[in-house]
Amino acid sequence: MSDTRRLVQAPADPANLVIENVRILDPVNGIDTVGDLVVRDGRIGGSPDGLERIDGAGKVAVPGFVDPHVHLRTPGKEDCEDIASGSRAAAAGGFVTIIAMPNTQPVTDGVSIVGSLIEQAERQAAVRVGFFAAITMGQEGTTLTEQGELTDLGVCGFSDDGRPVESAEVMRRALQYQRITNLPLVLHEEDMSLSGAGVMHEGEVSTRLGLAGIPGISESIQVARDAELALYEGGRIHICHVSATETVAVVRRAKQAGVRITAEVTPHHLLLTDERVADLDAARNKMNPPLRAEADRQVLIEALIDGTLDCIATDHAPHRSHEKERTFEEAPFGVTGLETAFASCYTHLVKPGILSLELLVRRMGADAAAAVDLPGPSLTEGSIADVALIDLDATTVVGADGFQSKSTNSAFLGEELSGVVDLTIAGGQVAWRK
Repeated sequence: MSDTRRLVQAPADPANLVIENVRILDPVNGIDTVGDLVVRDGRIGGSPDGLERIDGAGKVAVPGFVDPHVHLRTPGKEDCEDIASGSRAAAAGGFVTIIAMPNTQPVTDGVSIVGSLIEQAERQAAVRVGFFAAITMGQEGTTLTEQGELTDLGVCGFSDDGRPVESAEVMRRALQYQRITNLPLVLHEEDMSLSGAGVMHEGEVSTRLGLAGIPGISESIQVARDAELALYEGGRIHICHVSATETVAVVRRAKQAGVRITAEVTPHHLLLTDERVADLDAARNKMNPPLRAEADRQVLIEALIDGTLDCIATDHAPHRSHEKERTFEEAPFGVTGLETAFASCYTHLVKPGILSLELLVRRMGADAAAAVDLPGPSLTEGSIADVALIDLDATTVVGADGFQSKSTNSAFLGEELSGVVDLTIAGGQVAWRK
């Protein structure tokens, strides 16, 4: 089956501008120089004559970021987020491509829903937007969706994110059908019998707070099962939001065994721990998988550096304020992330010297695209302009000026972060300008 994946964006005039005296950094293509970055007719390069000029001195221009894991809440909960607001939030964070998850209301599991979403994105999306369809009907884990038809329509892959595919037999059939679609299976991994009614990481903090915990093995056991199935069937899987030491070990062994497996990690799991839950602020600190212990966090960072974890994805999960204001046990899981992903990682990982800027740019851009088999953005001559212009020295207080997202449940709300996105060009169009 030919590649029919569709990344759609509302039409706008092509970008025509020159960013002067800027550091041009494209690690994948070996570009790291200071000069003028020309964008003419929406592509990198060409004559600078007659173009708008932007002062880029002291700033860095990088290939725009790609997020293979966002929730746009459309259809069904457009008061939390919609395609227009979610894609604006993406653009404000330097993202040029995002892929939306299917755990909507109703679930994105049929041709009519996917077709409607693509049409909406063609009218509303500030950046390129693609869509995952559900692996199973209603995400109920029993009957596979019509994956051939959905592939022809242009979905980017299949996921039951928000829920695991609990049946090994159903997962095996999905991997067998993948031979026809050739699209990635993007997996939320969780053994529900182990997670139970847990609301945070199972450990010393959960015991102290008297809250039901979710153990790391709940995640790793399911990953191990699906890695074995993928190896047996010759399939291709991508693991969502890895959070636990045990899972990193499973992914590393699977890669060494030849499994076609990639995995992502979120900024909040890289930067925060379960100690944050002590304030019982569900808006900032309740997510699934949960924030885990400091030892887990250190393992995640090491795995991102060595490539066991392939990329950073936000798991951008907007919620209504009143839902997040419930008790910690009753509040829904999830935090937003598109507008803070780069700045939070730059502030807490790059500035202290834990990660290089080059590696962060790769893991948020080209590597994130490759993890779900999409082409990565590039600053090479003639490429479609996908550019984030960032002032690394500028700071912002998260939420002080509001959000482009409709929701405010950021894990970094109120924090001062460095690395402000001044301009985003996505698909050759100016998508964000500060």
